[in-house]
Amino acid sequence: MQWILRSLLATAVALATNLMAAQPANDLPTRAVRLLVPSPPGGPSDFAGRLIAPGLSEALGQNVVIDARQSVNGILSMETAAHASPDGSTLSIGNVGTHVMNVGLYKKLPYDPVRDFVPVGRIISAGTALVSHPKFAPNSFREFIAAAKKDPGKINIAIAGANGHVGTEVLKSMAAINLNNVPYKGSSPSELAVMSGEVEVSLLSIPIITPYVKSGRMKVFGVTTAKRSPLLPEVPTIAESGLEGYEFGNWHALFAPKGTPESRVRLLNKALVRIFDKPEIRELVLARGSEIVAGSPEELAGVLKRDIPKYRKLMVEAGIVPQ
Repeated sequence: MQWILRSLLATAVALATNLMAAQPANDLPTRAVRLLVPSPPGGPSDFAGRLIAPGLSEALGQNVVIDARQSVNGILSMETAAHASPDGSTLSIGNVGTHVMNVGLYKKLPYDPVRDFVPVGRIISAGTALVSHPKFAPNSFREFIAAAKKDPGKINIAIAGANGHVGTEVLKSMAAINLNNVPYKGSSPSELAVMSGEVEVSLLSIPIITPYVKSGRMKVFGVTTAKRSPLLPEVPTIAESGLEGYEFGNWHALFAPKGTPESRVRLLNKALVRIFDKPEIRELVLARGSEIVAGSPEELAGVLKRDIPKYRKLMVEAGIVPQ
């Protein structure tokens, strides 16, 4: 009798184990989800985070709370995200600066953009523009270059994040000019610096600067994208204006900490796809002058694999020395 009971118990345990293995893991977090954003409120990464937060909340069954942590080149936010538990309670918005440019700007980062994160999917992409204080004398990109060559090192340029830093250094290298770099913690302080006349110029996100340009609080010399922006169709690209080959964009993407189960990553990616299927979301993105680039985790991983060596090479050619 005992051997029959033991046999039945063993069979029951085996069946329970097989059933547990066959069931999908619990993909839903058990508490509110923190979405780390490496920019102050109103910045491009903050916009990307707020754009997807309601849809992620619906998919996860939990509130998604934006945690904006402003720091130099987004390092603090990404360090926090990299060391978070992969239990679904922390996600992050990364961008071309935090996950590509920083690799070439620093000898040692407190996070590894590839090893410490699981790609979920890209969200939106937006270009930048070279803008100036309205009373700055030049009125075109060519006039700006002429002014920079006439007075080397006298023109101050606000540096907003890693993308702005690299974009500026490559611009200086390709145009053979010398500008005085003035670093700021994010795009918002850089915008204020330009409008107040604290600095003469800066490379800033097209959606952010468009209202200022149209109201006369900034001048724009050119956009860094391959094509003209639908928000500023009358403004030529920098490549059109004589600096052939100069092109920079800025994508924003959703990441999870290393160790996050694949099933949860797929759930999050499906949520992104659903978010951008909504006409009202698409209209909001397009009205802001951004482009929807929502893709798969594999697509985002491929972008990192392509862009990290590409921009590292550009940095070396521009003479950027890692800090």
